[in-house]
Amino acid sequence: MNKKVLGIFGLLLAVFLITALSSDAFLRPFNLENLVRRTALFGIISVGVAFVIITGGIDLSIGSVVCLVGCGLPYMVMILKLPVFVAIPIVLLVSLLIGLFHGLLITKLRLQPFVVTLCGLLFYRGITRGFTRDQTMGFRNELGGFRKLATAEIPIPGLEFGLPMPCVILVIVAVIAAIFLNRTIYGRYLLALGRNEQAAKYSGINTDRMIIIAYMICAFLSGVGGMLFVLDVNSAQPSDFGNFYELYAIAAAVLGGCSLRGGEGYILGVIIGAALMQVLRNMIILIDAIPQNIEFAVIGAVILAGVSADEVVKRFAARRKAAREFAAAKGA
Repeated sequence: MNKKVLGIFGLLLAVFLITALSSDAFLRPFNLENLVRRTALFGIISVGVAFVIITGGIDLSIGSVVCLVGCGLPYMVMILKLPVFVAIPIVLLVSLLIGLFHGLLITKLRLQPFVVTLCGLLFYRGITRGFTRDQTMGFRNELGGFRKLATAEIPIPGLEFGLPMPCVILVIVAVIAAIFLNRTIYGRYLLALGRNEQAAKYSGINTDRMIIIAYMICAFLSGVGGMLFVLDVNSAQPSDFGNFYELYAIAAAVLGGCSLRGGEGYILGVIIGAALMQVLRNMIILIDAIPQNIEFAVIGAVILAGVSADEVVKRFAARRKAAREFAAAKGA
């Protein structure tokens, strides 16, 4: 296991123990089940943004894509009366097209990812508020068995709560993502692109195609996350559903070992980072001594700490490498 992943896992254990010792409610089955479910939901969108960060890009539109899908799915089922097996492929296809749109703007028009996805953040939420007329979207009891399946729990022997279905989906997504990133030529292309785009291009890699693929993966998993979020809570308000979810996803990816400079990322680390963010959030809610209104301050501090640590480690590694090269040259 990578040192960065081990470090974030140790931090997760420390925060987990501190919260457990500080609050009797933390280890209750209902709270742990909810914590695992939220970790899985945020883990899915965090894996998506990890691919974009590995290329050296960023996606600020994740929360708005979650909102678009989370409101769009019940809108199609409840208002347009489309069958759920038709509505789900439509929202997932829309998610893919959003990623394709972002990728084309970034690669063909050479727009900055920050600008493209910031505009997407505003655009997709505005569209959602428009077609829903700012009305809360939900399924009521219309989906019946399908919603029960999506929110089901797999019993775990010896425990009072089960494994939520989103957790199973996260495991599937994580395994596929890890194989793609670490065991395929395309994953190596993504990492090479993030380390040095010009060198990757000169070595024959179609860098534009790889950037488009990364943004499509991110948008698609944001759409999957939006669908699972709305199935979980059965209610989506267009004005705030998915608000700031991109911050949780980016923080999880950065904490999990994804360098904002690009070229480095670990899927397992991203999932551990997502778990840490949810445990921190749970800590703020449960421990009375911590004001609940500082949640976003904690997220900001976590992202800053992650970026700072990454920069310090890189500089230290560069100095050690230079010292070794100097010593080798002197010895020769």
